[in-house]
Amino acid sequence: MLADKAFELDVIIVGAGAAGLMCAIAAGGRGKKTLVLERSKKAGSKILISGGGRCNFTNLHTPASSYISENMHFAKSALSSYTPDDFMDLLTSNGVTWHEKTLGQLFCDQGAGKILDVLLRACAEVGAEVRLNTDIAAIDHSEGVYVVKTSRGTFTAPSLVMASGGISIPKMGATPFSYEIARQFGLPIVPTEAALVPLVFAPDLVAEMKTLAGVSADCIVRCGKAIFRENLLFTHRGLSGPAILQISSYWQQGDTIEVNLLPDVADSLGWLKSERTLRAKVTLKTILKDHFSERLAEWLAAPWPGNIADLSNKSLEAAARRLSAWQLEPTGSEGFAKAEVTRGGVSTKALSSKTMEARTQPGLYFIGECVDVTGWLGGYNFQWAWASGHACGHAV
Repeated sequence: MLADKAFELDVIIVGAGAAGLMCAIAAGGRGKKTLVLERSKKAGSKILISGGGRCNFTNLHTPASSYISENMHFAKSALSSYTPDDFMDLLTSNGVTWHEKTLGQLFCDQGAGKILDVLLRACAEVGAEVRLNTDIAAIDHSEGVYVVKTSRGTFTAPSLVMASGGISIPKMGATPFSYEIARQFGLPIVPTEAALVPLVFAPDLVAEMKTLAGVSADCIVRCGKAIFRENLLFTHRGLSGPAILQISSYWQQGDTIEVNLLPDVADSLGWLKSERTLRAKVTLKTILKDHFSERLAEWLAAPWPGNIADLSNKSLEAAARRLSAWQLEPTGSEGFAKAEVTRGGVSTKALSSKTMEARTQPGLYFIGECVDVTGWLGGYNFQWAWASGHACGHAV
């Protein structure tokens, strides 16, 4: 038996994050009676902390190749239907300005709160209601209608959109609820892993690097076929920084990563031999200080004290490897507590790439981070949220 007629809706969206709010705007704009349910006391928690409070809301360059998924083509349709320019148009129409920081990353000049204000205002304008502090007790499906029982009443709708995110940063309220609903209705889940996350290393290496905590350096980092050039950051537990966060999404237990700390030097061994000829009475540490901070130069040169003229070719070869082909095997990551996103999730094989609807369960949709689509660092995951939410909102 269905719930009270007073609570009948066209669309119920679970989760008032980036994807859920965008979906509500699109659905409400089509005249759909839309309700967004959020268990937290405020909407858009991850929006508010993104980019240090400035919200890196998209990236100028978001090809499907910038996303990790078992189906690398899945994201193409949604990303091409709702582009970064489309989201920028929404911001412009609301008086929001932004700037490009690096590598196409766009940040809001007025702060993350302004982005959230725009989304909530747009929801209100199209009549999409957002209810906070609402816990969901159960979701059922009967007679073509989804019945959502909550702490604030029971609601029904022919369309149910799961937009409650992944399981990264649980202190922000992240839960596996979307995965649980997917399993309830027989949809497969790609195993979840922490992504865009700092990497940790064996205690002996961490102890060796302890003097470097807080030091940053430009580098190229590789893992398999994945390669990124950005900064890394030495921490008390291992390595972080944009380059490491990027490569962490590709790293698997047992993999080795390679770090090149001289990304602008094509032949590090040749360069060291040249320096030995030109600056024979100078230490390797002094030479490296031209490229690195005092602490990092001292640490890198520590195995080879004395003047560079006294270093053998074998020593220079070892130094070159340390500088441009440093091989590291992480023991793990800092996990979901520190991960910016979740890799894996609801399998794209079970969803329509055009609408995000479950192929075997009419009226059930999954969008945003809970889907097996994980973007690079730098606004890519927000663009997936906007794009998948928009695609779904125009289909429900």
